[in-house]
Amino acid sequence: MPVDTPAPQSLSLPGSKSITARALFLAAAADGVTTLVRPLRSDDTEGFAEGLVRLGYRVGRTPDVWQVDGRPQGPAAAEADVYCRDGATTARFLPTLAAAGHGTYRFDASPQMRRRPLLPLSRALRDLGVDLRHEEAEGHHPLTVRAAGVEGGEVTLDAGQSSQYLTALLLLGPLTRRGLRIRVTDLVSAPYVEITLAMMRAFGAEVTREGEIFVVPPGGYRATTYAIEPDASTASYFFAAAAVTPGAEVTVPGLGTGALQGDLGFVDVLRRMGAEVSVRADATTVRGTGELRGLTVNMRDISDTMPTLAAIAPFASSPVRIEDVANTRVKECDRLEACAENLRRLGVGVATGPDWIEIRPGAATGAQVTSYGDHRIVMSFAVTGLRIPGISFDDPGCVRKTFPGFHEVFAELRRGIGS
Repeated sequence: MPVDTPAPQSLSLPGSKSITARALFLAAAADGVTTLVRPLRSDDTEGFAEGLVRLGYRVGRTPDVWQVDGRPQGPAAAEADVYCRDGATTARFLPTLAAAGHGTYRFDASPQMRRRPLLPLSRALRDLGVDLRHEEAEGHHPLTVRAAGVEGGEVTLDAGQSSQYLTALLLLGPLTRRGLRIRVTDLVSAPYVEITLAMMRAFGAEVTREGEIFVVPPGGYRATTYAIEPDASTASYFFAAAAVTPGAEVTVPGLGTGALQGDLGFVDVLRRMGAEVSVRADATTVRGTGELRGLTVNMRDISDTMPTLAAIAPFASSPVRIEDVANTRVKECDRLEACAENLRRLGVGVATGPDWIEIRPGAATGAQVTSYGDHRIVMSFAVTGLRIPGISFDDPGCVRKTFPGFHEVFAELRRGIGS
């Protein structure tokens, strides 16, 4: 092997944030003790677990295994004050879980999370008879739930801003007395809903779909042992690193053809751009070929990986246009504009619209990237830094939200591929 050929890299990445959050909800609602294997340990998931403890659930945590004593009847605490930190899953799922119990529960969150919308879910819960009141701005935290159980029935939901609204109601369904019929008028990030449905099945609840209506029967959940697969959104940065480095090869074990997460579809975008991609039963490998073509791609279903693609777009041979990503404007920050502004700061030509961004290839120079407190902006532009010297971050530590050890693991990868 020539000395300048990067050695193949196999990476053990943290567990999925999306799966860990759903697993914590399901474990808390299930009848019995659930064991979660290799859950993600990050600011978001630790905040979710601590929220459960505040509500009166027992959560035992060791480095690789968490155990949750389920309470199908709802929180043990009659009153609780829960701080959701920056976590959108925590801030949207826990009030929904609490509504199925009996008591008074107040939820607040960080300034960043307070800005993020909640109103479609709040309206749906109120339509189901939940006493939910926003203390300040309507549709935003803080809020108080005066819970008396949920009867169930039919409800209409607009999930065009976030699929988490639908996931919250789906997870609630088996805890209601009559079950739920959820009519969805719009849906973004649909693969995340498929994660929810698959995990509900693993905990003993079956959901059927009749066109735009999801039918969730009552009956609760059964405790189980559940292994958390690696985070596919996190893997996108390492796959992108391989794609922009000729000869580099990155393999992520545990993410393969049976993976639940739709964001693994990001490797198909890299394949279209010229990278070699192999998705096997138990692992996925991306190899950089030295070719990176531009393309137009709809990323509605994998919008969390939009910043990853934006960050490597300057190295393509022709423009990269990313469409149907309006929902990225209501994430931890306005990710579409954050990507555009940082790319311009690097000297890259960018145009944007309400739900699209187009990035033109060209020479770029190092600069400080503004993170806006968003972990995905920092992790994405770390990949840009493989090809552009002099990139730094105003808040590199914000990666603790989902991957506290990101910079160390990425630096190790960088040494391994010789970038």
